[in-house]
Amino acid sequence: MITGELKSQIDQIWNIFWTGGEPNTITIVEQLTYLIFIKDLDEKEIRNELKAKRGFTYTPIFTEDQQNFRWKNLKEMDVNARHQIFSNTVDGIFPFIRSLGKETSLFATHMKGATFGISKPSVLDQVIEKLDNIDMTHQDTKGDIYEYMLSKLEGGGTAGQFRTPRHIIKMMVELMQPTLEDTISDPSVGTAGFLVGAKEYIDKHNDVTLLDKYADHINRKMFNGTEFSSTMLRIASMNLYLHGVEEPNIIDVDAVSKDNTIANEHTLILANPPFKGTIDKESIAPGLKNVTDTSKTELLFLALMLRQLKTGGRAAVIVPDGVLFGSGKAYKSIREEIIANNKLEAVISMPSGVFKPYAGVSTAIIIFTKTGNGGTNNVWFYDMLADGKSLDDKRTLLVDEDLFISFSFGNALETMDLETKQKLHSKFNLPQIIDHYHYYKSDFFKKNHAENGEVLQVKDLPENLGFNDFMPETITHDYSDRTSQSFLVPFKDIAANDWDLSINRYKEIVYEEVEFDAPSVILGRINQLDAERQKVLLELIKFS
Repeated sequence: MITGELKSQIDQIWNIFWTGGEPNTITIVEQLTYLIFIKDLDEKEIRNELKAKRGFTYTPIFTEDQQNFRWKNLKEMDVNARHQIFSNTVDGIFPFIRSLGKETSLFATHMKGATFGISKPSVLDQVIEKLDNIDMTHQDTKGDIYEYMLSKLEGGGTAGQFRTPRHIIKMMVELMQPTLEDTISDPSVGTAGFLVGAKEYIDKHNDVTLLDKYADHINRKMFNGTEFSSTMLRIASMNLYLHGVEEPNIIDVDAVSKDNTIANEHTLILANPPFKGTIDKESIAPGLKNVTDTSKTELLFLALMLRQLKTGGRAAVIVPDGVLFGSGKAYKSIREEIIANNKLEAVISMPSGVFKPYAGVSTAIIIFTKTGNGGTNNVWFYDMLADGKSLDDKRTLLVDEDLFISFSFGNALETMDLETKQKLHSKFNLPQIIDHYHYYKSDFFKKNHAENGEVLQVKDLPENLGFNDFMPETITHDYSDRTSQSFLVPFKDIAANDWDLSINRYKEIVYEEVEFDAPSVILGRINQLDAERQKVLLELIKFS
């Protein structure tokens, strides 16, 4: 969460770079990332050392000869001696971090370009002092720092790219429930927020024995992505490495170009692809143009995901609203491909303020499964009205900070009681979204509801109807009611509307009937008020 205090701390570090003679924002972002990475390596080592006292076995990150590379020792050094360790190109810190990971791994490949770029010892000294004062222990502050740093790049991002807020990532990961069998991809990987979120989910929902069994799959095959920015490649690689993925497959390629040949490889895609980018038509992969003949990246990425998924693979993707209702041929063709030739599961409409202050665009999450032969029956729509923060540029928290942080980074979904969820709903829809979708996908839904979502009268034990697994209002909700936030729309209605997926096309607005008095009655009241006014005026004149 970007707090005023964190902004101030990063702004101070930014000013140190500027006044120290470094005006290039990309360089500042990259150098800060290296320093955060070095700091986190030491914090990881400290955690392992504490675990070792309880019998935990681990391979040390730092050898006896590399103890000077640890943050706890670096921050205590003489200014010039410290700078020498950083600038040493033979056996200094940067050769060390370039050596992390196996020599043949993509992590090692991306890190080969990591170089130290802070020329003045005094600048390094001040930056380390400021970074050391930032508390990174109780939440994923690294991601918040990346978000704020990236906002300083031109336009808050490049080609419509904006870091996805962590609570939205958490919701999407919870919706899709990744498993140890999955091969997960983000074709616009950025800082690897979605992949890190998936890794945290997998770590949380599996015991150590299973994680050990799948260790090779986790380290080498499970996490995949594409990115053409060398800076983002390094940031993503470092982020995943710090979260326990030793050899993430983050490939240096323009995702929708001819150079990207990945097809039928992944079982789950989580992504927030660029919204406003375009690509030269000559460089677009031919197979993508067959699905949607366009140069717009928001459409090409959807075609790419269909190509990259295995049959039966699933995707949860953030798209701008224009993708849902655009009337151009390219827009219609990609929607028809997803709805008619594959299986569209859900459309979650998000309010326009979710990406503020970096962008005010209205967006939605679409969830689909690659089948290649259709399968869309009903599509679940949800009208998200509140995500826990104000929808203006300030994005002020509307719910308890600890609860919001626990939802975004911890286990609030498991610990939050029903009363709290219901009380918060008007300000925080995300728990209900997750509950409704999981219920809709469960066997309980088929038992309690007709095909159109109407509630059935079923007599059975509460546990056999799902009351032990879902919120009561989730089970008793009428999903055929299009005046509600959560409802179903059948395939035939969507096909009849030219594959339009905008929620306003299907949601019914109930207008409250207001009765007004007859004009004669209103005029009578006005005359009465006028007479009373005249009477008071005469009294005032009398005593003046």
